Amino acid sequence: MAGRFQGKTAIVTGASRGIGLAIAQRLVDDGARVVITARKPDALEEAVRELGGPEHATFVAGHADDPDHQAETVATAIETFGSLDLLVNNTGINPYYGPLMDLDVSAARKMVDVNCLAPIAWIQQAQRAWMGEHGGAVVNVASVAGVRPAPGIALYGGTKAMLIHLTEELAVELGPTIRVNAVAPAVVKTRFATALYEGREEEVAAAYPLRRLGVPSDIGSVVAFLLSEDAAWITGQALVVDGGLLLQGGV
Repeated sequence: MAGRFQGKTAIVTGASRGIGLAIAQRLVDDGARVVITARKPDALEEAVRELGGPEHATFVAGHADDPDHQAETVATAIETFGSLDLLVNNTGINPYYGPLMDLDVSAARKMVDVNCLAPIAWIQQAQRAWMGEHGGAVVNVASVAGVRPAPGIALYGGTKAMLIHLTEELAVELGPTIRVNAVAPAVVKTRFATALYEGREEEVAAAYPLRRLGVPSDIGSVVAFLLSEDAAWITGQALVVDGGLLLQGGV
């Protein structure tokens, strides 16, 4: 696959570690230049080093739902690497675990802002600055919690269900020049998901037909496929990446 993104530039949000960094690494391995974002500059500097340095990657620190940050990142991609061909909306938050009846509505609003509205805003920025004229591909990182009920993370799942639906709407609106797809992972071994498996990984993995939890590179490879010309006739889809979990009826 090396070279399939040669000459192309990607933005990956929430990419200082975990799934986002694995996506960025796979894109770099396949020839892309990447601009990564997250809140903490120090973590982003380290991630850029891991990605091979400024020849392959650069970063812009900020909040994913900040319009100024979005505009700066898009401008950086075009000014530094000459284009903006690929966009991965990976940033997501889940500040609450528990029943909906105890949910702090202000926290819920922030989740909708970051998990649903920010991806739209990033796509708007990319479309206006580059993709509207030149075309491109987008992948939104959703979750199996957006496909099936997920007690304890119900509001998070609701935002991901909305993101999946928005992916479908955007695919219709932006075709034929921009493809928009999503991935819906089950539990992946990252710091973000620690509460879902820490101390009981073997027990959790037993529910998966493949008998293991995901690792970030499992998602990176699928995202790279959806962004590539190998997926040129795929748009508006949410590809479940779950080790077979949903085959057994649950999240």
